[in-house]
Amino acid sequence: MAFEVRQQLKLNQQLHMTPLLKQAISLLLFSRQELVEAVQRELLENPFLEEKEAESPAIEPAQEISKPEQNETPWTQEEANQNVEWEEYLGEFSSQSKLAQREFESVEEDGNPLEACHSAVPDLEAHLMAQLLLSPLSDRQKVIGECIIGNLDEAGYLIASDAEIAALANVAEDEVPPVLEKIQNFDPVGVAARSLSECLLIQLKDEHYDRDPILVGLVRDHLEDLERQRYKPILRQFRIDLDTLKEYICIIQGMDPRPGGSLCSTQPCYISPDIFVRKYNGEFVILMNDEDLPQLSISPLSDEFLKQNGHGSAQDKEYMDDRLRSAMWIIRSLEERKRTLYQVMESIVKHQYDFFEYGVYKLKPLVLKTIAEDIGRSESSISRITTNKYVGTPYGIFELKYFFNSSLNSNDGSQLGSESVKAMIKVLVKEEDPAHPLSDEELSLRINESLGAKIARRTVAKYREELGIPSSSKRKKRF
Repeated sequence: MAFEVRQQLKLNQQLHMTPLLKQAISLLLFSRQELVEAVQRELLENPFLEEKEAESPAIEPAQEISKPEQNETPWTQEEANQNVEWEEYLGEFSSQSKLAQREFESVEEDGNPLEACHSAVPDLEAHLMAQLLLSPLSDRQKVIGECIIGNLDEAGYLIASDAEIAALANVAEDEVPPVLEKIQNFDPVGVAARSLSECLLIQLKDEHYDRDPILVGLVRDHLEDLERQRYKPILRQFRIDLDTLKEYICIIQGMDPRPGGSLCSTQPCYISPDIFVRKYNGEFVILMNDEDLPQLSISPLSDEFLKQNGHGSAQDKEYMDDRLRSAMWIIRSLEERKRTLYQVMESIVKHQYDFFEYGVYKLKPLVLKTIAEDIGRSESSISRITTNKYVGTPYGIFELKYFFNSSLNSNDGSQLGSESVKAMIKVLVKEEDPAHPLSDEELSLRINESLGAKIARRTVAKYREELGIPSSSKRKKRF
């Protein structure tokens, strides 16, 4: 068999995504807080970037802000022509008048106070560790305590056995229970329990209710019977009447079944809307929320670098070229992100006009493809820009994903959004008689009367389960 070496030319096409384009796409996906952190990090790392000083806008007559001229960009035309990847993201962008923006800025401060958006959430582990360090336990016991605290779930329950904790702390198994008992009486009381019954018993002991054998028996042996409202066997066993049982149940309901829930570190600290929609002179105005987001510009150092471009080593020149290109790109990426977000919100307002005018019950069905076709973008871009982005509306703060929902047919032939039906279910359940809760069939009839939607009982049951609402039998109060 003969072998020979030949040279062949082959032409093929490959999709190549540059690091700069990856950065631009990631900026679309960032939430507001992540975007602020990314910009601050870039400011620290890039010598060619600087933050613009805030200027006090003068009061001017209402006028439309003109579209920026192309020659006002901080990069050359040659640089712009090389970045052809951005052609997908280009589009028209406009804003409201300066006078209208100033008026709505004052409205937002009154209508959305800081305490309504921000809430400090302490960390359960840090809260318990602070008490452990101040406790009179020995150093050996504190090591055991650290292992116990490190094995708590979000609700504050212990998910490790005594043997596992002893192995982690390298101690004998019989040394774990005394430390565990101490931690279970830390604030919040009942933390580090292994079951709901144990958690409630610890709280009963702390409140000195453990002296009542009936109350202890109810918590230890009959929690499931109380949940399913099987009262007759309980009344016979403890020889008490219904009024006395009601008093015991009130005491149990006053206990905290999730002692670590209020201190869970996974809860969001705050929500700050990326954009606002408000009505002004009969029209809905879109306001971008640029507060706390640094306004970037190219540093004067770039002029010095261009003048000394022929000096210095090749490595220094390559580094400076890369930093200057990155600075230009991130400024452009932020502007295109802003334009994309504005255009998407503008299209959402157009398609969901009844929602902004009348409220959540007028929410219409909407899919990503509709918005993508309307503004000339891809569905993937719409999906990215609507993820972890929030809008402040006259009816509250909503994630942009909220406006995309499936459709239901109404009696007049029109379509209704599924989120409107879910909102109606929550209202009906909230206003129902606790002694006679509405069944899924009754909810279906009420929704048909209120919204005119043809919705089946099984659909109501599905939406009710998605909302975390129990069935009518579990919602019923017998006294």
